[in-house]
Amino acid sequence: MNHQEEAAEEQLALAAAAGIHRLAIPTPFMVGRVNAYLIEDSPLTLVDSGPNSAKALDELEQALAERGHAVEDIELLVITHQHIDHFGLASILARRSGAEVAALDRLAPYLACFGEEAEVDDRFAQQTMLRHGIPADIVTALREVSASFRAWGAAVEVTRPLADGTELELGDRTLRVLHRAGHSPSDTVFLDESRAILLAADHLIGHISSNPLLARPLGAGADYQGPRPQALVTYLASLEQTRAMNLSLVLPGHGWPITDHVSLIDERFRLHRRRAEKIHRLIVSEPRTAHEIAQELWGNVAVTQAYLTLSEVLGHVDLLLQDELVVEREDGGVVRFEAA
Repeated sequence: MNHQEEAAEEQLALAAAAGIHRLAIPTPFMVGRVNAYLIEDSPLTLVDSGPNSAKALDELEQALAERGHAVEDIELLVITHQHIDHFGLASILARRSGAEVAALDRLAPYLACFGEEAEVDDRFAQQTMLRHGIPADIVTALREVSASFRAWGAAVEVTRPLADGTELELGDRTLRVLHRAGHSPSDTVFLDESRAILLAADHLIGHISSNPLLARPLGAGADYQGPRPQALVTYLASLEQTRAMNLSLVLPGHGWPITDHVSLIDERFRLHRRRAEKIHRLIVSEPRTAHEIAQELWGNVAVTQAYLTLSEVLGHVDLLLQDELVVEREDGGVVRFEAA
């Protein structure tokens, strides 16, 4: 075990002493395992569930058994955001345990109609990709991949909707509910106020930068024609709020705990500024679509992970648009960016 792993184990031990236990659940996705957190309190609470798969359920059951619990013992299930690696098993767990399901109030309608909402998301993504220069054959292939991923999620009824800024009372702690949109429109973090421990899900991750994915605003209908959501601009504003918090420990949705959130967030701010400057130089050299910029930066990855890289580019272009360094020009339904 290296020094970093030893330090991480010490931090997990501190969280466990506070009654919060990390359960690392397998996923079929590139990000690897997802962290669910068991809070041994009253009610017995599980934050996030892992994806809807037999392997994830099996390992979750094993992890609970190691703590002396079973799925049927869970009394409260908390969902942090709308991504399937975090809520896919929620419906099965709620049905087996009878647990209340808590999530951000504005997320509840999405979770209740997950299949239909995912289809609308895919249509939104399709329009966005075509508008920003991704060829139609790639868009069609990516839609098919996205549709196949839906089985890792499942609709679930939220029985305890949570408003931003309110408190979730457990027997031995109070969790402050904080909406921190950006990585997704519904990202919600939970602050154990007395211990200064933040359950951050994908809002802040130590070993990778959380990618602010372009997504429909919460509550937007299938015919949404509003302005392009500015996921990275929103995310950076959320990070500013988190940076100002007094925290002893951040428990992320993937990877190891974080002990110095201020330094990590400052590093992320610098990373995004450097990337925006690099994209600006590309646009100054010649006008380009977002997809062309992604190809210049990441090569073939911009094809296999086209929506991810497109979201990354558009997020940074939004910073340049905000600073009036570039302008957006549409021609034949395709947008190109050029230097202002």
